Amino acid sequence: MDFTQDHFALFGLPRRYSIDLPELEKLYREIQTRVHPDKHVNLSDAERRLAMQWSTQVNEAYQTLRQPLRRAQYLLHLAGIDVGLERNTAMPPEFLMQQMEWREALEEVKHAADYPALEELHTRMKQEMADQYRRLENQLEVTPNHLAAAGTVRQMMFQEKLLLEIDDALAAVES
Repeated sequence: MDFTQDHFALFGLPRRYSIDLPELEKLYREIQTRVHPDKHVNLSDAERRLAMQWSTQVNEAYQTLRQPLRRAQYLLHLAGIDVGLERNTAMPPEFLMQQMEWREALEEVKHAADYPALEELHTRMKQEMADQYRRLENQLEVTPNHLAAAGTVRQMMFQEKLLLEIDDALAAVES
């Protein structure tokens, strides 16, 4: 195995945003059966370390490719595009207004411990994110625009964080 391979090449997959997740899972399991450190306990220390490195790389590649947002970030990285999460926090004003509205709505229903309203908010956020994922797929594959895709990735990171907060609020109300 070649440590310089990108994650897609490691699994023998085309370098694209849309991937067959069941196929990725199958390939991951096949590779892990070959490189997992437990399969190499009777080898030398150096060979066991190499198996550990391979297993770690395979796990990292799998985790990156199976998550759409991480996969998009990785594709942008491979294209030489820095998403600029630490330095580029500029967002379109309409997106920022939408985020403020979502957060205000979350605070209201969280304070009221309104489980049905939290579920509704969760459903709306998931739909918004599904729309963003479709936009991202278009930006990465259909009519490639890596800079626009980087902006979408930055926005989606905000949305994923908000979705986790909604999930936490749902769990708190349930208990």
